Amino acid sequence: MRSYTAHVSTDPRSPRPLGELERVVMDQLWSADRALTVRDVHEQLSTTRDLAYTTVMTVLDRLAKKGLTQRERDGKAWRYRAAGPREELVADLMRDALDRAGDRRAALVRFVDQVSDEDALLLLDALRRLEVREE
Repeated sequence: MRSYTAHVSTDPRSPRPLGELERVVMDQLWSADRALTVRDVHEQLSTTRDLAYTTVMTVLDRLAKKGLTQRERDGKAWRYRAAGPREELVADLMRDALDRAGDRRAALVRFVDQVSDEDALLLLDALRRLEVREE
């Protein structure tokens, strides 16, 4: 799988990487054990949403153009899969948000101020693992 890093722009004019419907579609791709066609995604989403087939096709095409999915031809159809794991995209979005913050320190301090105790422990554990790795 490819990294999302090159596809998340730090240009302040760039669109947010995922809109609400794009997130729902990506959730389908992340949870799939194979590449999905537009029809596959449309059928899955149609159980809970009233979406036109062409809307799903447009969203998947947009995600491919953003580099968030990989697609391959299967006859006349395209098959889509996520370009990387969800956690990688989230990490890239967090890094992008810090890049946009102006004052990284202030943004990090505010973020840490707002995390739950459980998340704070996860952050401490991640920092400890970084320290061990750098020794």
